[in-house]
This record gives sequence, C-alpha cells and structure tokens, in this order.
Amino acid sequence: MRKQIVAGNWKMNLDYNEGVSLFSEIVNMVKDERKGNQIAIICSPFIHLNSLAKLGGNDVKIGAQNISDKESGAYTGETSAKMVKSVGAEYVILGHSERRQYFAESDALLAEKTKIALANGLTPIFCIGETLDERNNGSYYEVLKKQLVEGIFSLSDVDFAKIVIAYEPVWAIGTGLTASPEQAQDIHAFIRSEIEANYGFNIADDTTILYGGSCNPGNAESLFSQKDIDGGLIGGASLKSRDFTDIIKALNS
Repeated sequence: MRKQIVAGNWKMNLDYNEGVSLFSEIVNMVKDERKGNQIAIICSPFIHLNSLAKLGGNDVKIGAQNISDKESGAYTGETSAKMVKSVGAEYVILGHSERRQYFAESDALLAEKTKIALANGLTPIFCIGETLDERNNGSYYEVLKKQLVEGIFSLSDVDFAKIVIAYEPVWAIGTGLTASPEQAQDIHAFIRSEIEANYGFNIADDTTILYGGSCNPGNAESLFSQKDIDGGLIGGASLKSRDFTDIIKALNS
C-alpha cells in the first residue's frame, strides 16, 4: 500500500522563534491524527531544519525546500544535500514552480539535484505542473510528460521507487484557484499511467502522488477521496497549525 503524505511548504516565511513555536503546535496536534501509513512532513527554510528535526520525532518528518546541484565546493550561498541530511532532514522539495519560474531551474538541473538527493539519503518530493496558458491551450499533458521524462525518468527502478511526486497546477498556487477533484484525478491518473509505461505496474501503483495547488481544509477531503491522489503538498495552510492538522485528518475521511 502506497504512503499517504501531507507535506507543508513554509516557503520563505517565519523567523527562528516563530518557526519553532508553530512546529511545536503542529507536532502536538498531529501526533493523535496520523494513521498507519500516513506521514506528515514540514519543509522549512534552512535555518529551522536542525531544531525542528529534534522536536519532530516520529510524528512530523522534516524536509528542505531546495538543495544545490553540487556536492560541495566554492559555491557561496548554496546548501548541499549532505548538509541537509546531516541536520536530520529526510525529504527535499525539488522542481517547485517557484524555483522553475524565479530561478530558471531546468529539467536537466533538477535531474542532477534529484540524483544528488538520492545519493545522500534524501527523499525527493519532485514537483511538476502546467501554467494557465498551457492548461488553456491543451498542451498540459505534453508539458507534464516532458518534466517527468527529462527530470526523473532516467532513474533506475530502485531509485525511482524512492521518489514522491507532487502535481502542482501552477495556475492554482497562491491564487485561490483550485483544480476540481475531477481535474486533479485526471492528471494524477495520467502521471501514474506514464510511470507504469516506464517502470511497470508495481512501481506505478506504489508511487505516492500528491496534489499541490491551494489545498486547504475546505477542499482536502474531496481531493483526497480521488483514487490516485495520495495527499497534498500544502503551502499557505501549513502556516496555521489547525489548518494543517485538519488537512491531515481529511486523509481519514
């Protein structure tokens, strides 16, 4: 049975004390809500990782929002996968639309980051998604397939089986718009079919695919009820402990 995951992405929010305070609330609220194969993750700014890893225990896992595509060296301002792993993080978000848009991260670059993350024992949460123009002109299947093929489909079966995928319609991030459950399910099913075509049924069936596009307590239950949606990558709602916990509870509805 594939894992169900709710992963919070704090983005560039919260100073050190604010982050510790919010995370402590989340841990206390989430520990009684998770069931069986469910995983709660908070992906924080780098400054929080070490402290949150010590507070989370088995109740809330920790992830970074990015890593360098280099192992080490004279790259001022960069943070390596080894560094992230050394402070207790287990996951890393790669390919988020904001990294693709604002920092011009290409599929080729993300392929390198993915390999480095895996080599250092981090689980990538690999994001793919289409813009509003691509949705409206009908090219979104081709766009998503290209991101999969050039980003992660070169991985071996063993490595690919470690990946978590997040579908984030770019047009629904921070806009208040949300894909309907039917739209989201259609894309998740498409992603799973592409995985099956490349890696076979068993790996496709075991791959966790998250929805990430303005998911909130009001729509989480209807999204998570779709058979190919295994949880969510949560932005703004992860900055509120009650909202984040309610989204986790929606996994059980």
